[in-house]
Amino acid sequence: MGSAGTSTDAIAGERRQLINVAYRLLGSLAESEDAVQEAYARWYALPRSRQDEIASPGAWLTTVTGRICLDVLGSARARRERYVGAWLPDPLPDHAALGHGHGNDPVDQLVLDESVTMAFLVILEAMTPAERVAFVLHDVFRYPFAEVADIVGRTPAACKQLAASARRRVRVASAPVTATGQADVVRNVKAAWETRDIAALVDLLDPAAVLTADGGGMVGSVLRPIEGGARIAQYMVAIADRIPGIELLERSVNGVPGLVAQQAGTVTTVASFDVAGGRVTRIWVVRNPEKLRPWGRDG
Repeated sequence: MGSAGTSTDAIAGERRQLINVAYRLLGSLAESEDAVQEAYARWYALPRSRQDEIASPGAWLTTVTGRICLDVLGSARARRERYVGAWLPDPLPDHAALGHGHGNDPVDQLVLDESVTMAFLVILEAMTPAERVAFVLHDVFRYPFAEVADIVGRTPAACKQLAASARRRVRVASAPVTATGQADVVRNVKAAWETRDIAALVDLLDPAAVLTADGGGMVGSVLRPIEGGARIAQYMVAIADRIPGIELLERSVNGVPGLVAQQAGTVTTVASFDVAGGRVTRIWVVRNPEKLRPWGRDG
């Protein structure tokens, strides 16, 4: 009977890996948690004799989680077309970096690396569901194409092609700047914003910069991307004047230096940046309260 307890612990121990796979596939903490819960429900619904036949429960759970995520990605297209304004992935707070897998909260389980930066996740969003699954499982998690094929329902050769296509999309994106370089630029943006210095902001922003905001229709935010450094600078200063008592804090967002705005101690906005050549090229602003739950009250 002792082996049953051990196998239950081993099964539970797979949760961290599954959450990490699901978040990179879906970009949503709530959807990731639901996908992993569903995979576990399917495991526990198997007869004990069937469970005993499965040589690697971890691989079985990953396969099932991958298939569930593939289905979710297929239906997400339609849902996101109905979404008010732009849909952005959930921003991850820096306390995730301190999580050692002991917390039950999915944020505490997530490993922060370059595959969860907002810039990377936004590229993943542009892929087809099959491309995203093939690329994430093979290139990020090193699953062989034979196993990926089992999840995607295509041949290993077809999965290899999907991953290659996805890789080309990633290569087109700009190379990441060092965390130190990004931190300096973000700190300067914060200082210019706090002093309402439009000229300094324009200097920090690439002339072709783009700002995208996600309010989910629940809070005020621009519904369409703002293009051009000068327009973004004017928008940022206008916001500063319109919302009194707002405090900007430098925080890690998805493992990269970013900014968090809070009012009366509650986080209301999380901003991620992409930096190239010492200037901000992209700003992703998440204001949807449902996506900010993991941030709670920032101290």
